[in-house]
Amino acid sequence: MIFQDFITTAIYLIAAFLVFLLGKAVYSLVNKSKFDVRHELLEQDNLAFALTLSGYFFGLVFAIGGVIFGPSNGLVEDLIDIFFYGIVSIVLLNLSIVINDKLILYKFDNVKEIIVDRNSGTGIVEAASYVAVGMNVSGAVSGQGGDLITALVFWALGQVTLILGGILYNLIVPFDIHDEIEKDNVAVGVAFAGVLVALGNIIRVGSAGDFISWYDNLSRFGADVLLGLLLLPIVRFTIAKVMLPGADITKEFVGQEEPNIGLGAVEAVSFISASLLIGWVL
Repeated sequence: MIFQDFITTAIYLIAAFLVFLLGKAVYSLVNKSKFDVRHELLEQDNLAFALTLSGYFFGLVFAIGGVIFGPSNGLVEDLIDIFFYGIVSIVLLNLSIVINDKLILYKFDNVKEIIVDRNSGTGIVEAASYVAVGMNVSGAVSGQGGDLITALVFWALGQVTLILGGILYNLIVPFDIHDEIEKDNVAVGVAFAGVLVALGNIIRVGSAGDFISWYDNLSRFGADVLLGLLLLPIVRFTIAKVMLPGADITKEFVGQEEPNIGLGAVEAVSFISASLLIGWVL
């Protein structure tokens, strides 16, 4: 019995790894005209690109995880689902990348910032965007009772939420995140990256699980997303007034020659931690 379980687990892992390799190949193929992965990693030692690629791989694993997580329907049916929804997840992940590049960091050329300027601030935001998208796809394709239509609907809703979250964060901070990131401000990039991952996790929680009905699932998704968007100003206020009373966070980010990357990391982790706690409570 133990040996049989081991073989079954190995088959699932191999199937998931094949989907991962397919996702990696699709990423290289889609971006073939923009950059060469091996050249940027091994010859240019491009940290900004390494961050971006790592985020894509992490997001891809989240997306695949949404497919394989949950009760079994039998080995054959499970494998069909893994490959079918795995391919769907890869398509949605790469489509989301294009959408987010146009609508989240829309004021400059992301590829130029990462490949030519080696802007690590842009790289970490791109990585976080990929992770958030992977979480979104993971929630959309997870659970039982749904189908391709439900997956596409909740993926689209998650995309809208990510874009709105990026806009909202830019409104609540007293500086333009696009201008700062384009200036290679890694501190602002790290903080914004935490926002995107936190939102991605809230979206995942809101859309994950079995599909019961459109009313039930959309109601739960809407409530969770509203909570996630409210999380942004609340967490930032808490950091500024409770965790670091008297500190001028804006000055630490944009008012000095060397922006405070450490504080950016604290803000990012605060957002992500809050989203995890909310997810566990829900």
